[in-house]
Amino acid sequence: MSLSIGIVGLPNVGKSTLFTALTNKGGLAANYPFATIEPNVGVVPVPDARLDALANIDHPTRIVPATIEFVDIAGLVAGASQGEGLGNQFLANIRETDAICEVVRFFGDPDVVHVAGRVDPSSDVDTIKTELMLADMATIEKALPRLEKEAKRDKDGAKKVEVAKKVLAGLDEGHRARTLGLDEDEQAAIYDLHLLTMKPMLYIANVDEDQLDADLPEIDGCRPVPISAKVEADLAELEPAEAKEYLEAMGLEESGLARLVREAYKLLGLQSYFTTGEQETRAWTIPVGAKAPQAAGVIHTDFERGFIKAETASYEDYVGLGGEKGCRDAGKLRQEGKEYVVQDGDVMHFKFNV
Repeated sequence: MSLSIGIVGLPNVGKSTLFTALTNKGGLAANYPFATIEPNVGVVPVPDARLDALANIDHPTRIVPATIEFVDIAGLVAGASQGEGLGNQFLANIRETDAICEVVRFFGDPDVVHVAGRVDPSSDVDTIKTELMLADMATIEKALPRLEKEAKRDKDGAKKVEVAKKVLAGLDEGHRARTLGLDEDEQAAIYDLHLLTMKPMLYIANVDEDQLDADLPEIDGCRPVPISAKVEADLAELEPAEAKEYLEAMGLEESGLARLVREAYKLLGLQSYFTTGEQETRAWTIPVGAKAPQAAGVIHTDFERGFIKAETASYEDYVGLGGEKGCRDAGKLRQEGKEYVVQDGDVMHFKFNV
């Protein structure tokens, strides 16, 4: 399954610098608002040391990590929901992503101007939160006449109107749609509206180098991921061995990309399983709680339709016992059926009918 995250924030908070570092894609980074006028898209590998451990056992022809797509979107300013700055374009681009990752400025470089003239993370977050809610209110108000018309000839339409009005009232009181406690049926009823505040939110605190281990305050009720865009930019210029030494010298165990991806997976309820052999060692992304046929379907829909069983070993057993043969000899290679709930790190081989 593909995963797309929109990187957003006010102008000059370090979005494009971070995007360029994470993706090694040359998005225009400049010290003025709206340097990113068209959304830049970068697909990056998900860092996962388990892939290398599996490859060291099976010596495959190729190693294929899971991927995540980052979309760098033009800076948002107050009034974007009414078209200020690049407002409408920004909001249209953000609707297409699975989650929103907001970069919040914590760094204090006096040479980088702040659009509001001061570094104030709380105020910055409130600005974007307000614009997203106003945009959703406008979306619902525009849709309601159509929904009410449809409700007259479709009994399901009445439910859509009811939920839309409920969400509109919540937004008017200052609450994101995602925080209103909508059940699955209610969420499904307004899915077609693609509300921005229904998307999961992840916050990145773009900090100075000496703040990477700091105890940062919560942002909008959650703990931000501290990342230094400057450090990530430096890492992007280094070879893997040099990057590892650089991180160790700074007392860091992993890159900002690794921290960000881990938090994004947690936020979206995702995990990885592996397939491995002589041809390929590969990571696949699935929802937590997915059953074996659903996991097989990520490889190909035919695998899900014709699913028979899955030969499965835990990552720990596979590595600890030296691969498939060792697992089989030790009785650790299990035969799992359609009701098996896949666990993070499972090593799987599917049997299916064409």
